[in-house]
Amino acid sequence: MEKQFTSILMKWHKQTNTREMPWKGEPDPYKIWLSEVILQQTRVAQGWQYYTNFIKKYPTITQLARAKDQDVFKLWEGLGYYNRCKNLLFTARQIVNERKGIFPDQYEDILALKGIGPYTAAAIASFAYNLPFAVVDGNVFRVLSRFFGIAEAIDSSRGKALFTEIAGKVLSKKEAGLYNQAIMDFGAVVCKPFSPSCHKCPLQKHCVAFRDGRVNQLPVKEKTLQRKHRWLYYFLFEHDNKLLVHQRTGKDIWQNLFEFYLVESDAGVVWDDKSVKNWLKEQVGISKANLLYVSPLSVQQLTHQQIKGQFIRVRLAAVPVFLKKYQWQPVGSLRKLPFPKFIIQHLESPFLQKSLF
Repeated sequence: MEKQFTSILMKWHKQTNTREMPWKGEPDPYKIWLSEVILQQTRVAQGWQYYTNFIKKYPTITQLARAKDQDVFKLWEGLGYYNRCKNLLFTARQIVNERKGIFPDQYEDILALKGIGPYTAAAIASFAYNLPFAVVDGNVFRVLSRFFGIAEAIDSSRGKALFTEIAGKVLSKKEAGLYNQAIMDFGAVVCKPFSPSCHKCPLQKHCVAFRDGRVNQLPVKEKTLQRKHRWLYYFLFEHDNKLLVHQRTGKDIWQNLFEFYLVESDAGVVWDDKSVKNWLKEQVGISKANLLYVSPLSVQQLTHQQIKGQFIRVRLAAVPVFLKKYQWQPVGSLRKLPFPKFIIQHLESPFLQKSLF
């Protein structure tokens, strides 16, 4: 599976990937480093113009090193996290003063620079020098977690070590820079955090999360369990007078209770006929389904969390492979299963013309 993953990903990158960014394919380690520093805790759309402005005003590391602090901070204005900018100036001056303006070309030397961690060092080493070091960021965690079906928390020490090891195994050693760009772009445009494009994903055939219908449950984050506000959207998939159900496991709330197909989001989502159909098409390639209703917003206050969400009931003409591993219970037998209060409140609400309970 590891070889298949790398081969398919590289083919996608070379033949299909059209994502454009001004620093892609850039061999200059200074410009690569600058882009990575700007993109730390900053979205690409926001960082794009800042990068362009910096390169225009300071096209070389020597020019940046000789700039006045005030001028550089003015150019940085609006990006926040000003320690990034301070470290940028410190390191630029260190390279100019101690290395005659020549950026180090070994991973360990790059990592030793102030403000540069393992991810940025791997990016510079692979993009500028094609050294075999795998980048491991949120996009990489997500793609690997879903493809290999790994439920280890990506923000835990054990999870980070595991995914770093896997990332090293699937890295294309001969084309490290191209591979690292490929997996980051793939996570940004195909294997997205919310509503990934599973129906057109070239890795779908071998993806464990897709096979098991767990795309929206992976990757797992320990911090999710600590969030004070959570958005839970339950899809009540119906087929042949049966509803899909699933028993919750793990260390999260409502352990061992039953639920419907869950999609959790970091923020509120507007669900209507168009967005539901788009989601179904993106996720499972379903173009024919009958949306029965989208419920009003439900809210429940737990001891340390506020739960908000909605229920989306969809009648399917057939059960897709994506959902076949779940339990399908006759509507009349749902009363026998233990559900959390959040779900029971909906099932017993006057919103439904006829209660399922």
